[in-house]
Amino acid sequence: MTTSSLAPVAEPAAAAAHRSPNALELHGITKRFPLVLANDNISLEVRWGSVHALCGENGAGKSTLMKIVYGAQPPTSGSILVDGQPVTFHDPSDAIAQGIGMVFQHFMLVQPLTVTENVILGSEPTRGGGIDYALARKKVTELIKQFNFGLDPDARIEDLPVGQQQKVEILKTLYRGARILILDEPTAVLTPSETDELFDFLKNQYAAAGNAVIFISHKLHEVLHISDTISVIRDGKMIGTIPAEGATTETLANMMVGREVTLRVNKQPARPTEVVLDVQNLVIHNEHGKPVVDRVSMQVRAGEIVGIAGVEGNGQSQLVEAITGLRRVQSGQILYAGKQAHGVRAVSAAGVSHVPEDRNERGLVPEMTTAENFILGEQDLPPFAGALGVLRLGVIEENARALSEAYDVRPRSTTLLAKSYSGGNAQKIIVAREMRKNPRILVAAQPTRGVDIGAVEFIHAQIVAARDKGLAVLLVSADLGEIMNLADRILVMYEGQIVGEVTADQATETGLGLLMTGSVRG
Repeated sequence: MTTSSLAPVAEPAAAAAHRSPNALELHGITKRFPLVLANDNISLEVRWGSVHALCGENGAGKSTLMKIVYGAQPPTSGSILVDGQPVTFHDPSDAIAQGIGMVFQHFMLVQPLTVTENVILGSEPTRGGGIDYALARKKVTELIKQFNFGLDPDARIEDLPVGQQQKVEILKTLYRGARILILDEPTAVLTPSETDELFDFLKNQYAAAGNAVIFISHKLHEVLHISDTISVIRDGKMIGTIPAEGATTETLANMMVGREVTLRVNKQPARPTEVVLDVQNLVIHNEHGKPVVDRVSMQVRAGEIVGIAGVEGNGQSQLVEAITGLRRVQSGQILYAGKQAHGVRAVSAAGVSHVPEDRNERGLVPEMTTAENFILGEQDLPPFAGALGVLRLGVIEENARALSEAYDVRPRSTTLLAKSYSGGNAQKIIVAREMRKNPRILVAAQPTRGVDIGAVEFIHAQIVAARDKGLAVLLVSADLGEIMNLADRILVMYEGQIVGEVTADQATETGLGLLMTGSVRG
């Protein structure tokens, strides 16, 4: 296979030979925003035929740098070379014309349309003034066969699992002749087997054919597995580039954070006592009347962490919403320390704290201050409100100062708007607020999604500390490493049902992956 075979549409990708050993070169890239220096004199070389990983904490400048490479933002200064030739990008179409493709973490697919229609969208071949759909379908089918993607060109996106949807996103870039492929957190919603398939394609087909991959990920074990070369950015600066061979997760974590990081949680065996959360034969329907949670029963005891693993979209979100009082159920019941409660206020009063999966939608009010976000849900209760609901501003301020210090929220401001914090610090605000309520049950949904390594380490320690204080902890995460690292017992959800349960010492990624795809039932 030659690189020319990767260009059914875009002519620039049809170059017979490379002019430079480097697919991409960045020289002195600087990007200034009014209050932030996002990229500070960054230089980088990505070689043809390689997978080059880009690592860094949230807010380190990775996304900004890749937006510049993809033409979505102009640099303040610096230069870009593609295959040894200087280029200037005014928008993504310029980057696409130079053979650069990008697959974003959140897919940009039109759900009711077919695979073929999504792939050609915006680059439709025409004949006689109309779209030549037959030609388009032929080219898409050829690409599917060429890369062994196993897709039906006529399948609708809404009917495909997320692993196949990601293949469609990659096909979109290949159809446009991408020789340099950028992937942003590509495994966030994939099962272990889907991740293996993706890695096989990237390393053994795409890069092996002479193309280049830039792989952005928080999952350091994946970075080490797939990459040839790894670059680390911290605080907008390039810290260094090292070969993957010989590198370790500890090496990378230390480069990213600037200090020694403990990647494994130190925890003693659980000492569970009485059942505090009891879910009995729960059924929840979606807006179409179909069950998304189907007869789920489970228990969480005081002093243990129960993890729920599964590919996103298998009922975990609805289950969490029901447990935390945000969603009504069709049948079954939930008992909190043996008693029922309905609605957010009643569930909270029953001793439930909730770290929601979407911190911006449900965890924080972005336009409110740190101090205000620290009291959400308790703003009309003592000690934060007095008679007639009048806010006690001094108490609120002192609460914010104390929690910011205890949970290492940076910067230490009580008046900064929540939207101004990095992902890790925003998440710390939520965890601090929910733990301050002194709950009996902690429901943590995707607690470290999009959070940098330093904050992950801190939040994991807080979850284990909650368990050790006697809390019942329900942990829901799409990150198998997080589940296996923290949970004492692991339940797996597939198509709305609990399909297996294993203890932490029995769990393997392969075994959990089989359960997550419905291949076996435990």
